[in-house]
Amino acid sequence: MAALAGPGAGTPGSGARDLFAEGLLEFLRPAARQLDSHVHAVRESQVELREHIDNLATELCRINEDQKVALDLDPYVKKLLNARRRVVLVNNILQNAQERLRRLNHNVAKETARRKAMLEASGGYPQGSPSK
Repeated sequence: MAALAGPGAGTPGSGARDLFAEGLLEFLRPAARQLDSHVHAVRESQVELREHIDNLATELCRINEDQKVALDLDPYVKKLLNARRRVVLVNNILQNAQERLRRLNHNVAKETARRKAMLEASGGYPQGSPSK
């Protein structure tokens, strides 16, 4: 008799489980979007910071060359370049995390659409329930 029923009807409570999963995904989606926007903002600020570090390092080198009194600015230039390298490294890590988050968000949307279509096809939604 279970063979005559639609998909997911063979397991007791599967409709409730699917509805719970869909609700949970809808609950988490705004947090994922907010995290994505924050990561994007941090990446932009890091690009700006990297540009400022490059400009400052160039300016220090120019000042060092123009000075009549030999000031040893090389350690400071090296510290700036090291900081720049770390900024680039963190930016790459954020970029990878943002790409993973984008793929996760895409998969969540795809799975939600699949489950919603499956529920609608099996008549899982009551007539009066709002469907997005």
